[in-house]
Amino acid sequence: MKLHALTAATLLFTTIALPACARQSPPVAAGAATASIATGAASAPAASASTSSASVTAASDGRAAAVANASNAAAARELSPMVVHKSEFCGCCGLWVDHMREAGFQVEVRNTEDMNPIKQQLGIPAGKGSCHTAEVGGYFIEGHVPAQDVKRLLMEKPDARGLAVPGMPAGSPGMEMPDGRVQPYTVELVGQDGSTSVFTRHAQ
Repeated sequence: MKLHALTAATLLFTTIALPACARQSPPVAAGAATASIATGAASAPAASASTSSASVTAASDGRAAAVANASNAAAARELSPMVVHKSEFCGCCGLWVDHMREAGFQVEVRNTEDMNPIKQQLGIPAGKGSCHTAEVGGYFIEGHVPAQDVKRLLMEKPDARGLAVPGMPAGSPGMEMPDGRVQPYTVELVGQDGSTSVFTRHAQ
């Protein structure tokens, strides 16, 4: 009788002492536990690979930007220095100088109110003059010639005196219009004998 009472008390103590989760939670299937572990193991490499890929892309973009900046800096250093003769009070001449500097040219400005002797000395033909005259790489640049045409001239190095845009065409560099309109104009190549030929046509 005492033995039965002790056994019953022991069973009752064991049942009460166990926490509710230990008494009520169903056993976890071995297959489910294995799947959970496998999923976690697979997710870790995927996340690591994604992070690694992003790092490689960022590093590649950084290198590309550095190469582009170095290339632009080298191109600017290779451009010949430019001297621009103009009137101190000519606004469109100043805008053309800004255009050339933005294109990478190192420009020295020489203000003068008497341009005729300079134009005659450089050999600019009659009727081909404009408001300012530049010198670069052994050539003259007369008027509102776009920077890309000057760069092409320096690259091709033709046997010529220089380039000219007679007059002041609306929409040419330094002569930009508020409405964006560009008057068709031609950049002329002036030969050593003073003859001219088409170098580039714009807005035509």
